[in-house]
Amino acid sequence: MKNLMINGELLEVDAHDNMPLLWALRDVLDMTGTKYGCGKGLCGACTVHVDGEAVRSCTIPISALEGKEITTIEGSAVNPILEKVQDAWYVTDVPQCGYCQSGQMMSAAALLAKNSNPSQDAIHSAMNGNLCRCGTYVRIRKAIRAAADNLDQNAN
Repeated sequence: MKNLMINGELLEVDAHDNMPLLWALRDVLDMTGTKYGCGKGLCGACTVHVDGEAVRSCTIPISALEGKEITTIEGSAVNPILEKVQDAWYVTDVPQCGYCQSGQMMSAAALLAKNSNPSQDAIHSAMNGNLCRCGTYVRIRKAIRAAADNLDQNAN
């Protein structure tokens, strides 16, 4: 039994210590917004935040997460930047199939938390490990720019 802080809530997870966070979220806690892609940390579909950093949830065991803050795509209520990113995704009409989009949004939100006005190179670098089979990369980058602009407007 592990106690994990997920989206601002302390949750008991009844699972083996070696279970990857992805499976604890999806199979134990029924939080299915985080997607399974490759299972090897290469595609980015399973990206969540751990202490504000974008991490691949398929590669990190729950035993490594006690005492850490975990935010999933369902956590926009505890992460206003993620909420802005989700709004920009909607307005920009980013998704086609949508499968990779939760991981894309989590990576984008982690970038904007560190750099609220990223250059195109910074956006490209931060998003480089997130794959989209539909090829919506142009719209993804447009949405990140829109979210950054929205954050910048709200700061003024």
